[in-house]
Amino acid sequence: MRHNKNFNHLGRQAGHRKSMLSNMASSLILHKRIETTLAKAKAVRMFVEPLVTKSKEDTTHSRRVVFSYLKQKEAVTELFRTIAPKIAERPGGYTRILKTGFRQGDAAEMCIIEFVDFNEAYTLGITPAATGEAKPKTRRSRKSAAKKTDAVEEATVVEGETKKAPAKKAAAPKAPKATAAKTAAPKAAKKTNVGKKM
Repeated sequence: MRHNKNFNHLGRQAGHRKSMLSNMASSLILHKRIETTLAKAKAVRMFVEPLVTKSKEDTTHSRRVVFSYLKQKEAVTELFRTIAPKIAERPGGYTRILKTGFRQGDAAEMCIIEFVDFNEAYTLGITPAATGEAKPKTRRSRKSAAKKTDAVEEATVVEGETKKAPAKKAAAPKAPKATAAKTAAPKAAKKTNVGKKM
């Protein structure tokens, strides 16, 4: 009997339904929008919005709780690193459902479900101030970033002093600075890859 059970069972057993909602929520988090039927979209919205609220507090406990629902490391990382800072000021209603018509084969009502803050057409390209700040992700990346910048500064200072002392030409010091800038650029690119996965 289904007395007082008001949610949509979607014609599936409990295990099938939970795994389907988990997969759809992970796809929504990774791709920011998915196309599905209206009934499934409403079920996914009820499934994913409490997880997004949980992601506002970035603790080990909240990550483990979200992982127990999503079962995908990449989706959890994307939720806590990309989505949570962007929706930090929003008190709820993180997703929107846009109806797109009816499916050809069975006339099921189709729609697109997407995150509200990730649609540039609706947000007019305005990004919150929280996303503009680039903060280091782990302690290790902070330490390595500080060491790399110190090493680059020391290298440029030493090269500049040695070149300027023997020959006082205006064109000679510019070449080492350009090479130092070129060598510093790949190091900065390597720094961003630190701590990408959980």
